[in-house]
Amino acid sequence: MENLGVFGKSFQENLCKLLLYDRAFCDQMEEVLDAGFFELKYLQVFTEKLFTHKKQYGAHPTNATLTSVLRTELENLNPVLQKQVRNFFARIEGSSEIEDQEYIRSTALDFCKKQVLKDAIMKSIPLINRCSFEEIQTLITNALQLGIDNNFGYDYVKDFEERFLFKSRNPVSTGWPEIDTITHGGFGKGELVVTVAPTGAGKSHVLVHLGVNALKQGKNVVHFTLELADVAVARRYDACLTGYSLNALIEQKEAIFETIKSVDGQLLVKEYPTKSATTTTLKNHLEKIRQNEMDIDMIIVDYGDLLRPMRHNSEKRHDLESIYEELRGLAQEFDCPVITASQTNRKGLNEEVITMESISEAFNKCFVADFIFSLSRTITDKNSNIGRVFIAKNRNGPDARIYSIFMDPATVTIKILEQEDVGEFKRKEKVDEQKRDLNMAKKLFKKMKPLLEEG
Repeated sequence: MENLGVFGKSFQENLCKLLLYDRAFCDQMEEVLDAGFFELKYLQVFTEKLFTHKKQYGAHPTNATLTSVLRTELENLNPVLQKQVRNFFARIEGSSEIEDQEYIRSTALDFCKKQVLKDAIMKSIPLINRCSFEEIQTLITNALQLGIDNNFGYDYVKDFEERFLFKSRNPVSTGWPEIDTITHGGFGKGELVVTVAPTGAGKSHVLVHLGVNALKQGKNVVHFTLELADVAVARRYDACLTGYSLNALIEQKEAIFETIKSVDGQLLVKEYPTKSATTTTLKNHLEKIRQNEMDIDMIIVDYGDLLRPMRHNSEKRHDLESIYEELRGLAQEFDCPVITASQTNRKGLNEEVITMESISEAFNKCFVADFIFSLSRTITDKNSNIGRVFIAKNRNGPDARIYSIFMDPATVTIKILEQEDVGEFKRKEKVDEQKRDLNMAKKLFKKMKPLLEEG
């Protein structure tokens, strides 16, 4: 009989781990998986005990229950096999993280369904001689129906234990300790991060900064650029990694190369003309990268507003909303953070801090984002290499915070300086607004004065 040994030991062990931690998948596989399909004896025993408990008690065993079962119900096995079963369970207990889950699910299910169908066909051979066609049809039909997805959703009672399993976000640090603190370590798997800023404020510099910090952590980054040339983006990475000014890169060519050779992470920069690529274009490209056995730890899209919608809607804002929803889907599918930027409205051009009110139009297309922060730099700020960051949304911690920043576009250097008091800033903003209104009233009165005197 064919068995799962053709896929290797790691595949078989991860399949058993999936059966333990994914109740819905286990229910589905129980219909088609024979413990004998496993090449390794200790995995056969483990699977038998798992399925026996489910049938006997009508419930998926918890780790604690399975510990008890494996401690008390293996006496009839030889000591070596007992030790192998218990050691295997000890290795997988408490950790539900599994690489290549979808591949293991689909491959194992396909293998088992084919074995069940083969068995049904073999049983049909004697029936052919007796012309029992109805029995043959029943056998084949039943075999085809086994293993069909029967997951109706998260079962509140049956999946109780899943709510208490630790699931790692495996966050990528932002390089800003203050932001890492409020996001619990940075940006996690499947999360969409959006920075909102007016034109010329430095959105692309922020994206490069985040990409560089991921590279320093040994992460692989795919940076899509829809506005700048790929070489121009790469130069910004050079400046940010080395601290050399963009204008001095040519003179420092050798030193730069020595520095970037020591970076543990890998960077791929892919350029597309503005409005030529859709999220499907990005997805297809990422799939090719993954097929070449490169793990993808962060995806950067510079920037989301410049993607072409897959389906055009009557209103542009609906197109943008769908693009950001698709970007969130991309983050979930590739199980890594997707970071992009969005243009704010005109009101944000001269704002000292771009708050929720200032980014309302842009925010509509960012509802699905997990983390949204705005970047504002007035003309005075640009001359002083300073600015402000406002945390507009944070699913993993506090928001509505303002931070002063140092920003040097020449070296793509961005540092958080300090947190500002939001209440004090709003009071100052209100006073400044009152002063502007008073000045406008004075100017209007000055223009109207001659007319009033004539009257």
